[in-house]
Amino acid sequence: MMQTWSRPVKTRIVLVAVLALLAFFPFAGATFYTELVTKVMILAIFALSLDLLVGYTGLVSFGHAAYYGIGAYVLGLLTPKYEAANLWLTLPAAIALAGLAAFAVGIFVVRVKGIYFIMVTLAFAQMFYFLFHDTRLGRGSDGISMNFKPVATIGGVTPFDLGNATHVYFFVFAVLVLVFLFLRTLLRSPFGRALQGIRSNEHRMRSLGFPVYRYKLASFTIAGALAGLAGYLSALQFGFVNPELLSWHQSGNVLLMLILGGQGSLYGAAVGAFAFVALEEVYSSITTHWQLLLGATIIALVIFLPGGLASVAGRFKRELIG
Repeated sequence: MMQTWSRPVKTRIVLVAVLALLAFFPFAGATFYTELVTKVMILAIFALSLDLLVGYTGLVSFGHAAYYGIGAYVLGLLTPKYEAANLWLTLPAAIALAGLAAFAVGIFVVRVKGIYFIMVTLAFAQMFYFLFHDTRLGRGSDGISMNFKPVATIGGVTPFDLGNATHVYFFVFAVLVLVFLFLRTLLRSPFGRALQGIRSNEHRMRSLGFPVYRYKLASFTIAGALAGLAGYLSALQFGFVNPELLSWHQSGNVLLMLILGGQGSLYGAAVGAFAFVALEEVYSSITTHWQLLLGATIIALVIFLPGGLASVAGRFKRELIG
């Protein structure tokens, strides 16, 4: 008798295969591709943070890049001019300050809904953008260049060298796995189930006695902190930050990643980040107007595959196998 595999088992097999592929990738590719995949994994963390809001809480934010940029600027501002910053001091600071900023903004924005929520998050993000663009804090449009990568020294021991592209790759890879597992555990907890209930029917959750405002504020804060983590990693990789990291089109890009991959699916958020960068690289090699091709691809995807790339396997099974 032919053995059939359950969906969770198949998912685990695919996940293990993808993780194994990522783990061995630096040994097979050139430094350029190692750095490119590192960038994609950072964007995947960014997309995962937004998916907590959009896909699981039902809050469509158009200002999520603000916390991404704050996390990046924390590293830039805390890095001394003539020596390296310490990873284990600056990384928690970036996460904490991005989360604190998200908490402060969330106190106001989670009170509104729909288009008003989108516009208010955009307004706050632009405020942060001009804070770094028009003041001496962020050094204006020139941004901040870091002469040294952070050091991972702890207790006199340096477990890895962040000046090495391969070491940075594996560090980001480990952070991506930890963020994925954290969100997966969070969303399977009573807190995560409550968030999904709020997305489905906020009025019913409120009538059942759930403090909806507090749940939404907590989700907004956690998402902002994780976005700050992604921004910190981006600054760590490139050694440079500027106000464009907080701009509205950066928020638009991460929303496009969710549309490409599929909202409400942690796998979809990661797949969307990989797909977005892959399409950008392919189309930019074809024409300087690659944004037109990317836009047409996203429109076609929304029309013919509204569930995103993460729904391809399930749709294939329904259509061909039944």
